[in-house]
Amino acid sequence: MSQDSFCIRHRKLAFALPVWLAGLSAVVPLAHAADPATPIQHAVVIFQENVSFDHYFATYPVAANNSASEPAFHALPGTPSVNGFNGSLLTHNPNSVQPFRLTRQQAVTCDQDHNYNDEQKAFNSGLMNKFVESVGSTSASCDVAGKGKGIVMSYYDGNTVTALWNYAQHFAMSDNSFGTTFGPSTPGVLNLIAGQTHGATVTSGNPAGNVSNSSVIGDPRPSVALDDCTIPTKTLITMSGTNVGDLLNAKGLTWGWFQGGFKPSSVTAGKATCATSHNNVSGASAGTDYIPHHAGFQYYPQTSNPHHLPPTSVAKIGHSDQANHQYDLTDFFNALHAGNMPAVSYLKAAAYQDGHAGYSDPIDEQTFLVNTINEIMKSPFWNSTAIIISYDDSDGFYDHVMGPIVNQSSDVANDFLTGAGMCGDGGTAPFPDRCGYGPRLPLLVISPFAKQNFVDHSVTDQSSILRFIEDNWNLGRIGNSSTDELAGSLLPMFDFSKRGDGPPRLILDPSSGVVVSPHESDHEDSEHGSH
Repeated sequence: MSQDSFCIRHRKLAFALPVWLAGLSAVVPLAHAADPATPIQHAVVIFQENVSFDHYFATYPVAANNSASEPAFHALPGTPSVNGFNGSLLTHNPNSVQPFRLTRQQAVTCDQDHNYNDEQKAFNSGLMNKFVESVGSTSASCDVAGKGKGIVMSYYDGNTVTALWNYAQHFAMSDNSFGTTFGPSTPGVLNLIAGQTHGATVTSGNPAGNVSNSSVIGDPRPSVALDDCTIPTKTLITMSGTNVGDLLNAKGLTWGWFQGGFKPSSVTAGKATCATSHNNVSGASAGTDYIPHHAGFQYYPQTSNPHHLPPTSVAKIGHSDQANHQYDLTDFFNALHAGNMPAVSYLKAAAYQDGHAGYSDPIDEQTFLVNTINEIMKSPFWNSTAIIISYDDSDGFYDHVMGPIVNQSSDVANDFLTGAGMCGDGGTAPFPDRCGYGPRLPLLVISPFAKQNFVDHSVTDQSSILRFIEDNWNLGRIGNSSTDELAGSLLPMFDFSKRGDGPPRLILDPSSGVVVSPHESDHEDSEHGSH
């Protein structure tokens, strides 16, 4: 593959109000700049952990259905295919281990290597054939398939990730969405909220493998000044610059980041401790529920809540008070049930339910996703809401698609995508060590305005979610070479031309992921959805 065939240089996708908006003035009056440009008045971003697209959707919509102990999945008529595995990729894969299916009984697997540089080596200039050698990881305690490092080539189907496949059946998904850059969790969450991993200042610890040329490439933690519950023995940083919270505040919009375990387990002399924990489906401890390097806004002084202070009241959730828009996950449900749903909500599961291999799993993740989405669908806000399910990184799990290079870099220590020290030619990069797009990741949109049983093939990335929020509420752009300027649009996954007859509520069983009730009235509370 030539470099020009997968490079995109300075792609600017100017947002224009689409034709359908002209007919919506009676539904969505544009009274002032903070009013949404679409019928979406509430965006809920569920940001999960460490899954490549192929790891969950490689054979979609075809499941094996070969065990009575697993939920069966049968695709709806007319279900579109995805860019997944075909016979050649399954049986003559260029990697040293052929892809293989994991069962529901093999839900808890090893965590793979998903370092910024090693992921680039796995891609091997687009040949996508060095995953076992570059990012495969195993240990005796989690080698559930007996494949050693070959576990990196594994995938699940609709008999395990049943809920996600059912959501894809009834709403919209993408098979061409990517991590904005290579690397683990922290780059992923920074790209989600700012489209920018540059601007890091190391306050403690060794920057190697975590920060290079002021860009985040690993998992440094927020500095002790920004988060009482950080891990002081790790590399600690602060981030400069603007994030989407600043843009939302400037418009006076309600918003929040809601994370499992954020509520302190104890407070001593004003300093919080976050020690709550749960076991995953295997019975093993997942460690503390709160993981500080998943809390993106805590890296920025202007949007951090260092002492994990609670909101002063349920009515203040989403507004500016001592919590500074950083909350425990329970606060989201408190606000939802009180009729106080913020305009923009980011939801982060407690560790055991975030899907991260090694300590979480698809079964615990499904429980979280379904319980959360069921609650939103049953609320009066459903009719004006878009739920976006996205992931922070691939965990290194195999995916066969290489995305375009929209951010080039040339760092002899860390870049290897197109050769030693190279990601593209590096010549157009405003900041180094932001090589991307990275691995392909799942992306789903669940909304009464989502297209039904639809697969979007347009190119998007994590910062496309940022761009959707910016454009929907007329926030402007982050600036300073944020990838929001380059990001593809999520609008092809929506259909705003019909008001009142979009996909109905889809109530699933949180354990099995199967459909419980697909026919509940979805517009009976529409007059409440605008609040």
